[in-house]
Amino acid sequence: MASTASVCAVFSCQAVIIRCSLLKTVPSSQNIPLVTVDLQINNNTNPQAQYLTWAPSPCRIRLTDPSGASTPLVDVTLSGTTLSLQLPIDGASVPFFVLGRFGQPSVSDGDVRIEVRDGTTVIHQVPVMVRIRKNANTLTPAERDRFLSAFAQLNDQGHGRFVDFRNMHTNAGSPQAHGAPGFLPWHRAYLLDLERELQAIDPSVTLPYWRFDQAAPNLFTRDFIGVSDEFGTVNFSANNPLQFWVTDGVPGISRRPFFNTGTGSANVISEAQTLALGNRYASFQDLEGNPHGFAHTSFGGSISSIPTAARDPLFFLLHANVDRLWAKWQRRFDRFDPTVAASFDSNPSNPIGHNLLDSMWPWNGVTGPPRPPTAPGGGLASSPTVNAPGPQPRVQDCLDYQGRIEAAAQLGFDYDDVQQS
Repeated sequence: MASTASVCAVFSCQAVIIRCSLLKTVPSSQNIPLVTVDLQINNNTNPQAQYLTWAPSPCRIRLTDPSGASTPLVDVTLSGTTLSLQLPIDGASVPFFVLGRFGQPSVSDGDVRIEVRDGTTVIHQVPVMVRIRKNANTLTPAERDRFLSAFAQLNDQGHGRFVDFRNMHTNAGSPQAHGAPGFLPWHRAYLLDLERELQAIDPSVTLPYWRFDQAAPNLFTRDFIGVSDEFGTVNFSANNPLQFWVTDGVPGISRRPFFNTGTGSANVISEAQTLALGNRYASFQDLEGNPHGFAHTSFGGSISSIPTAARDPLFFLLHANVDRLWAKWQRRFDRFDPTVAASFDSNPSNPIGHNLLDSMWPWNGVTGPPRPPTAPGGGLASSPTVNAPGPQPRVQDCLDYQGRIEAAAQLGFDYDDVQQS
């Protein structure tokens, strides 16, 4: 039987066929297809676990009706790949891995099918989705609308779960998230927590990113993130649920762009310049100033200041791009391993919450100096597809997000232009 480390299939957005070659033998000498198998994605029976990224997802398949088999093993082949498995007739599960084909993410839930066939007859199928964070400017209208609907539901006109995310990003919590090496890991956990809450509403949703060094005319529209009038009030179309956005008891969003949102980029350095900041984390973390800070201050209004920035939904798309830039830098210089000094700038002089082994507020529930006086939101949301980083993540738990160093460290998200290997 093939080892789990070497068995892997790459799925694109089309049907993937598993063919079972064994036939039952009956006295009439007819061949009756073996029709019952159990196939689990991410080793989970929960339908909300049927999502893939660029990183390998552990799966397992087993026979559930081996009666009539004349051999102890059943040959199984995944069509279109070189993957071959043998399933024991005693019903033992055989593990394997699947991953999305880079460059071919899904556009809708269940648009990839794993099919088990005997001949041309489909005897079992599992719908899956290659669920990837994408450039907001290139989303389909359906992808955009699913995201907006889930985000609006999370806010629930100021009464929903979003209030905790608003309360995490204030002056009180700022030292936990800014001005030191933990800036990138903290915001990675913050985005992941929010994204998992959105996926509890609609599992097909991911957090899109605003690539702020390029024009994004499809993002700054009334149908998406809104258009600012001369007073800085953001206006939406009648069908956009963000028109009901409320934070801090105040309806609406205040945002005044200092650049042409239809044709220009924010006032930031380019992606190439950002990735050239250096091959050590100590130098790369300078992106907290430019492009990150400059992206914020390319606007007036709430998004331009730490204590109010999270009032604006655009904040989360901005930070998804900051995280994406970190992910691209990690891949370019192979900076996933927390034990490699260049991957992170741990230093005894760092404030608490900014070294590798430090747990991160507010998910650790710790209050009182030097932590803030409250810890909104509880533990980080769990996921049916992966176990990491757990409800109380440490800084180091946010580095190996694709599970390159340790498979169990995978966080369950990827970006459309950041490959796994």
